[in-house]
Amino acid sequence: MTKTTKLLMFIFLLSLLPPPSAHAQETTPGEEPASGAVVCAPDVYLAPPGDCLPLGPSTYITEMAQLGLTFPQRALPALKPDPALTQLPYLYFRLDEDIVPILSGPGGGESGQAFQPGFVYVSYIDRVDSNGVFYMLQNGSWIPGKGSRIGEYSRFQGLQFRKTPANAFAWPLPFYTDSIPVYRAPSYRAPLTDRVIYPYAEVVQVYATQSAEGVEWNMIGPDQWVEARIFATVNPNSVAPEGVTTGRWIDVDLAEQTLAVYDNYQLVFATVIASGLEPFWTRPGLFQIFQKKETETMRNNDPTDYYYLDNVPWTMYFDGARALHGAYWRTRFGYPQSHGCVNLSVGDAHWLFNWAHEGDYVWVHDPTGLTPTDPALYPSWAY
Repeated sequence: MTKTTKLLMFIFLLSLLPPPSAHAQETTPGEEPASGAVVCAPDVYLAPPGDCLPLGPSTYITEMAQLGLTFPQRALPALKPDPALTQLPYLYFRLDEDIVPILSGPGGGESGQAFQPGFVYVSYIDRVDSNGVFYMLQNGSWIPGKGSRIGEYSRFQGLQFRKTPANAFAWPLPFYTDSIPVYRAPSYRAPLTDRVIYPYAEVVQVYATQSAEGVEWNMIGPDQWVEARIFATVNPNSVAPEGVTTGRWIDVDLAEQTLAVYDNYQLVFATVIASGLEPFWTRPGLFQIFQKKETETMRNNDPTDYYYLDNVPWTMYFDGARALHGAYWRTRFGYPQSHGCVNLSVGDAHWLFNWAHEGDYVWVHDPTGLTPTDPALYPSWAY
């Protein structure tokens, strides 16, 4: 028998054997078991959902929502006040820092009185250009035109609120330049965003504050950071200060140079101010408006610090001679500049004057604690 015949015979006999048994101890593999975790659809999940995992974009969206930042960003519940409030009822003239005589008529007739060199603004009702320029004051006297007319003044206005916003907000201030770059992280070494903000031109919302490189930074949007000192920030707080017995008060924040107005425990108005500059600080404390005057003449006859401010509009006294009032001579707010009063733009002072009553509370505070409180440091005069 050949080898080929033997091989074929072996294959034939092998085919007659029963098939090998399936191993009873082995089971047929089934479907791969599921892990039980499904990634949630991108959304805000402030509480853990029971049927999915809030991973991926949901993590970032939820972190932002916890800071008050939504997509798209939620607008402030605010509106601009009536622009007609910025109109002044007087014409003003600033005198040169020289002795300016008061005349009985244009061109002559000195009365023996004069304005001393200093910070002097008068209101006038007529102007004559004949053998020189002369201005007629409200009392009928005249002065030579030694100075300049005030044609432009700040028409900046704060915001009225329909309800208290959920997070802080701020006005960008002119600091280094007239445009303010925005960084992608809290660092001047971080890349810049495409966003640029401009002083007073817009209000930004502040979602977080972080210290980095020795300074404070504010987050004003997703991956958008600006150094905090460039802002005048309002931190809404509807809890009445200790001692306030009504739901109405005016909050003056000396550190931020802002003013916020609360009515029925809700924020109704906020703006930027200019408070007292060292050594003429605005005194911290809780006060009440004790006198309102639509116009007031403020003066200091001390020759070392002489000033005369005619027809200061919408004045509200709350601490001796210290008052809330319009400052037609200021072009920028957000920095301490005054002799102790709380200076506002003309439009803001007008709004506040219309809202306020004598007896309303004024809470002046400095969260940094840097403003002194010693009564001996606060003279009776201010502007």
